Amino acid sequence: MIIGIPREIKPAEARVAMTPEGVRAVCIHGHEVLVETRAGVGSGFTDDDYQHAGARMMQAAAEVWSNVDMIVKVKEPMSAEYPLMREGLFVFTYLHLAADRKLTDELLRHKVTGIGYETIELPDGSLPLLIPMSEVAGRLSVQMGSWSLEAPNGGRGILLSGVSGVAQGRVLVLGAGTVGKNAVRIAMGIGARVVVIDRDPNKLRYLDDIYQGRLVTLVGNAANIEDELSNADLVIGAVLLAGAKAPRLINRDHLKKMKTGSVIVDVSIDQGGIAETSKPTTHDDPTYVVDGVVHYCVANMPGAVPGTSTLAMTNATLPYIIEIADAGPFEAAHRDPGLARGFNTHAGQVTHAGVAEAFDLPLAPLTE
Repeated sequence: MIIGIPREIKPAEARVAMTPEGVRAVCIHGHEVLVETRAGVGSGFTDDDYQHAGARMMQAAAEVWSNVDMIVKVKEPMSAEYPLMREGLFVFTYLHLAADRKLTDELLRHKVTGIGYETIELPDGSLPLLIPMSEVAGRLSVQMGSWSLEAPNGGRGILLSGVSGVAQGRVLVLGAGTVGKNAVRIAMGIGARVVVIDRDPNKLRYLDDIYQGRLVTLVGNAANIEDELSNADLVIGAVLLAGAKAPRLINRDHLKKMKTGSVIVDVSIDQGGIAETSKPTTHDDPTYVVDGVVHYCVANMPGAVPGTSTLAMTNATLPYIIEIADAGPFEAAHRDPGLARGFNTHAGQVTHAGVAEAFDLPLAPLTE
């Protein structure tokens, strides 16, 4: 199989889909890898690094897209890349289609097989290719929230850790999955007062045991969310429904009850966001204010730390890339039901239930 690694063109996105060592592993398996020049520079990898690993370097993105069987990316194809898609091409990346009707339509129109990292699911319900970036985003969410709380950045001027004689800031984490657990870890580590809300009592019980009652855990319902929003300095949206749109837990009326200068970091923005007022932002212009509440809604948060993120991502994606290349995509999916759940589109049809439901489109299961 010929695999292509284009340079990411999403604003302020410096990650790359595969490290040179990943390229070396794929080449050892007998496959060919085409890499666009300067694709790895933002993550600390030179073109020479990729050449020494066995890659062929391409000068332009079009050369990569037009000469490969499968494109492997970090983020979803951008509008400038839509014309490069073609029938029969496989695209393996973070797609988040349930929040992007335009991209969904383009994949269907070009009859591209779209395989989403975020919907590959193991029998226990875990999402192995989302976990590493969720860990990064969860830990970054507190860091970015702290920055947004600073007065020069529009926040209410609160230091989450507090100081002697001054109370700590209050952090509300909505969701106790991978993002939520990592946000709690950092928030607790800097000494904030933390409340976490989730519908799953087992997740809450786990956090209560880990932190020995030093944080507050509440079962997710409208009353608890509304009560805690009015107390919070920093709210972290960390809810994920695999392949589907994120639930709207914060509406416009809630903002009127929140403190002026408080902050919402909506990590769920890739899937549409948990706040009615959330809209995607970029690292170049990460925040905006609605009704006195600062919103941080960067859709590719881990892109702020590409050195760490690229390594963590390749550790997780490489076994699947090799599996697909060795066996072929459909045979690999037949052997691995978890991988099969990653198929979102194929031959002009939607193959993932969450995407079909989000846009009221017909579902054509991959097995058919």
